[in-house]
Amino acid sequence: MASTARETAKDTWDVIVIGGGSAGENAADYAIRGSNRTAVIVEAELVGGECSYWACMPSKALLRSVQVFDEAEHLAGSATRISTKGIDVKAVLARRDSFTSHLDDSGQVMWANGFGIDVVRGRARLSGPRTVEVSDGDGPVRQITATHAVVIATGTTADVPDIPGLRRSLPWTSRDVTNMHQVPKRVAILGGGVVACESATWLLGLGVQELTLIDIGDRLMARAEPFASDLVRASLVAAGATVLTDTAVSEVTRKSPKDNGIGHIAGGEVALQIGRRRRVLVDELVVATGRTPTTQDLGLESAGIADTVASNHGYLAVNDQLQVEGVGGRWLYAVGDVNGRALLTHMGKYQARIAGAVIAARAGGRERAAGKDFRDRASDRVVPSVTFTSPEVASVGLTERAAQDAGIEVETVEYETSGVAGAALLQDHYIGRAKLVIDRSKDTLVGATFVGSGMGELLHSATVAIIGGVTMSDLWHAVPSYPTASEVWLRLLEARRA
Repeated sequence: MASTARETAKDTWDVIVIGGGSAGENAADYAIRGSNRTAVIVEAELVGGECSYWACMPSKALLRSVQVFDEAEHLAGSATRISTKGIDVKAVLARRDSFTSHLDDSGQVMWANGFGIDVVRGRARLSGPRTVEVSDGDGPVRQITATHAVVIATGTTADVPDIPGLRRSLPWTSRDVTNMHQVPKRVAILGGGVVACESATWLLGLGVQELTLIDIGDRLMARAEPFASDLVRASLVAAGATVLTDTAVSEVTRKSPKDNGIGHIAGGEVALQIGRRRRVLVDELVVATGRTPTTQDLGLESAGIADTVASNHGYLAVNDQLQVEGVGGRWLYAVGDVNGRALLTHMGKYQARIAGAVIAARAGGRERAAGKDFRDRASDRVVPSVTFTSPEVASVGLTERAAQDAGIEVETVEYETSGVAGAALLQDHYIGRAKLVIDRSKDTLVGATFVGSGMGELLHSATVAIIGGVTMSDLWHAVPSYPTASEVWLRLLEARRA
């Protein structure tokens, strides 16, 4: 539920941000922080965006409950006590709703106003250099102007493939599965990436009786190290999932499809046709096959970049200062998913901080805004990511294959995390593995992957090592505490020296 934003009769601000997700919020904040500059966020839905209501926050709330329950089930002393009662689905969904503020953005609007950022409701489109048209569908189109910069932070939306009958069947997307109000008994998931695998994890944990995961690719999580993909697949199968890779759905039909609202089962039984002979029957279908940049009807033709963006699959290409390429005058910026650099909330916020700093510097007379603080140094090769499956997959930088493709002289080292005392203490029958990808010529880390319970908390140390160019020789003197899972660093370095 969108709250009523503070009304303003202004038509000019220093900075206009189109899109009120976390990236847009950060861009506005950093562009005016500590100054008398003004900023406005134009948002057609909820201020806070996808992450706050339909992605990161609700999904991790669901996954954390499932994760704790799973860990307790695999820990002597607690397993027998909890196995008879099972997870409390109603309480888990209620906890999720508390983290999404029951889809009410009042708190986010209050935050923005508290930092001097205005909020205007409506759909925005560029109408010329530093000018934006806003329409709320009821009244006249409003034109607003930025004296310094316009930032596009409209993100992406779930992509629903053009499979015969699929769209008519009203399948769930990521918004539905994170905000579900009931747990279907039988579910199929199209896709094999992060959203698909995380969704499968919490659906199984919350009691789905039959879950079929169908991916057209040859393995789940295709961008991860192969061993990580294998461990996630094995875990899902052990939890009761049927995983079909190298598999395409040719047709989808549904009995009495009906839009009952986000997170509600949208009709009767769904049938998925696979080849000529196989059919999968489910109560709900989740589509998690990718994302599409939200750049439609943004008025990009007024900036002279509509054709360029179309040829870039809808993404807005930017330079390392997040300025949109092909637009003169350095007034148009794009941050977050919409520029296609790294489709992750934390990376969008990082880019927004840089864009905001560049805008602030230029507004203050520093036209070049030169220096490390004003360049995106991470979105190319130092992107950290955690997939909250069971086991977790935490990775940063390049995989072995990507490093080889980049022409790096690659060295790798791997270690079973179950052999680390601090990890084994976390869970009985601990399963996991870690891998470092090293630039042999420079003796520096270029990639790391940690798989296992609690491994996400190790990721920042690897991120610091890569972005800081820390040598492997120096890492030998970074002593991990005992007994913690971080001891895997020592074991990896020992394995390399063996």
